[in-house]
Amino acid sequence: WLWIILSICLIALLFVVYNYIIIKRMPEGTDRMVKMAGIIREGSNVFIKKEFTTIAIVIAGLAVLFTLFIEKFSGITYILGATMSSIVCILGMKSATFANVRTANKAKESLNVGETVKVALKGGSISGLSVQLFGLLGIVLIVLISGVGPQQDTIIGKFLNPDTIKGFEGNGLIPIKALLTNSAIMRITTYSLGCSTVAMFNRVAGGNYTKAADISADILGKIRNDLPEDDSRVPNVIADFTGDNGNDIAGNCSDLLESFVATISASIVLAVAFLGNLGITNITKELFTATYMYPLVVAGGGLLSCVVGLFIVQVRKMGDNPSKELNLATYISAGLTLVVVGVLSYVAFGSAGDALKEVLGFKAGWATPWICCALGLASGVAIGMITEYYTSADFKPTRTVAEYAVEGEAFVVTKGDAVGSKSVMLPVAIIGVALVISGSIGGTYGIAIAALGMLSFVGTTVSIDAFGPIADNAGGLAESCHLDPEVRKITDKLDSVGNTTAAVGKGFAIGSAAFATVSLICAYVSNLKVTPGIDSIYVIAGCIIGGALIEFFIALLTDNTIASAKELADVGDRQLSDPAILSGEKDPDYNELVALATKTALKRMLLPSVIALAIPFVCGAFFGPEFVIGILLGATIVAIPRAIFMGNSGGSFDNAKKYIESGAIEGHGKGSAAHKAAVTGDTIGDTRKDVVGVALDIFIKMMSTV
Repeated sequence: WLWIILSICLIALLFVVYNYIIIKRMPEGTDRMVKMAGIIREGSNVFIKKEFTTIAIVIAGLAVLFTLFIEKFSGITYILGATMSSIVCILGMKSATFANVRTANKAKESLNVGETVKVALKGGSISGLSVQLFGLLGIVLIVLISGVGPQQDTIIGKFLNPDTIKGFEGNGLIPIKALLTNSAIMRITTYSLGCSTVAMFNRVAGGNYTKAADISADILGKIRNDLPEDDSRVPNVIADFTGDNGNDIAGNCSDLLESFVATISASIVLAVAFLGNLGITNITKELFTATYMYPLVVAGGGLLSCVVGLFIVQVRKMGDNPSKELNLATYISAGLTLVVVGVLSYVAFGSAGDALKEVLGFKAGWATPWICCALGLASGVAIGMITEYYTSADFKPTRTVAEYAVEGEAFVVTKGDAVGSKSVMLPVAIIGVALVISGSIGGTYGIAIAALGMLSFVGTTVSIDAFGPIADNAGGLAESCHLDPEVRKITDKLDSVGNTTAAVGKGFAIGSAAFATVSLICAYVSNLKVTPGIDSIYVIAGCIIGGALIEFFIALLTDNTIASAKELADVGDRQLSDPAILSGEKDPDYNELVALATKTALKRMLLPSVIALAIPFVCGAFFGPEFVIGILLGATIVAIPRAIFMGNSGGSFDNAKKYIESGAIEGHGKGSAAHKAAVTGDTIGDTRKDVVGVALDIFIKMMSTV
């Protein structure tokens, strides 16, 4: 099975390389387009290089600590996780910086929405498939080389303690009795933590960078100087384009890869921990193998389904409705995944018979993991549809926000907040129901499998998500390179759809974070000698403090972003005071803004990331495991609805602004008072959806993993 999964990874890799080559061979357009695309590409490379130089120092230090004190090979697996995440970020960002200008050029040459969608989706598929491909590849390599239990005949399996599945056989190079661990669990968990660490740094730094540039560009261009959106005379605009690639592509890739890996890791950890800690002696080698291998084969089957789904959509003739084409890719991938998962469930567990109920507690026999997977998959699609309803300008909530802009900023913000708050209830209810059902028929393992079901076709989800920033950059290039207004209409249409797909992607990440975090908390509780109850004062105190911790984290990220935005706006204002720049006689100093945005983002990314790593350890060391459980529960309960609110209110603000810019509200187009009010709402929403909301799900998963 592991070799079959590796073969699927190879197929996906070939498809990624094929799309990359096709994109590179497309023409970039006019000399001005080539020049501006080069500036964006260079700025993106500078940011990512400096960011990963900083991240590498932190990763190396933690890897040494893991190797010395936790488990001999855990430092290597931690670095492997960080490496896989970094590869995806770099590959995704580079492909996006090639695809954005080619998307704009395709719109210019064809004036056809369908043809333009194909180019942006090709670029997005490089990011999306890489997420699932490399995330899965790392875990498969760990299992193939070291195994997950002493029963496995693996390359180095003979060096593992052969006595027990559950034994605490792991030690660091400097053994400390209190830190004895299960080697298999620690290698899988540190791989996941490596992915999480890169994701947190990426989301915090990338979010700060792009939103500080975006907010300052909007303030300078639309409010202070009445310039068109994405006018290249505003130096902050180019920093914004660069940031779109650093956060919306690289950051999003690492975010969803981390979610995907965390769900697989939680499933495997639960399989090993539960089967060992329950003292089961009558479990067969075949059943044990099926239990921990099932998450891997589901992920592999899902990856193959994504390749097929994206291939079908890319080769067929597309119409003028981008949403329909992108939804088709999702439905094909999800449908194929559902069928494949059902077959795999029967293959893995069909021969186990009564042992499934007696040993594993599967209430529906071999179909139990398939039902759980289907629940997660259906939950993800449902959350996506709800997100689309509340954030797309095609539906009433966002259109109402736009209509209220006529009355001024206060009405926009108040109505947008109400839309965001309303959008929380249904997704949370869906998550709750799915948790109860999957937990009832499959136990905690069932919950973890439901989380994996939600992300089993993450390759398509991220491909469609990455479509958004590529379209956004294409629109910006069309404006800054003074292309025909018809071109901008096409890219704006794609960008509006991209905003919705990005919001849907965030919904998937938040939903899966809820499932994965609950699974990890349950695994943690199951390993304690005494299970604490809700009457424990430590649990209650931890819950309260955990909830407050989320609010502090939100404030920290918001403060950092707005402080950076002010610095960038001041520098941009100084440059625009030069009459030659404002008249278009000479170009602004784009490099000054890119360098400043990079510096401020990296300076402010360390503290939020360190908090997620340090809080569980510090709380556990001083107040014990019950307090840690409370911290995790409180943080999770507050973070999930807050993340949904942040993402959906931000998405609604953004699309309400675009709805006004499209001329949909007669007499209140670009440059009007209503438009400026909507820009204010969008400025508030930018930090919410692209900095705070996306970091919250990583925050709770990182704490649970630690």
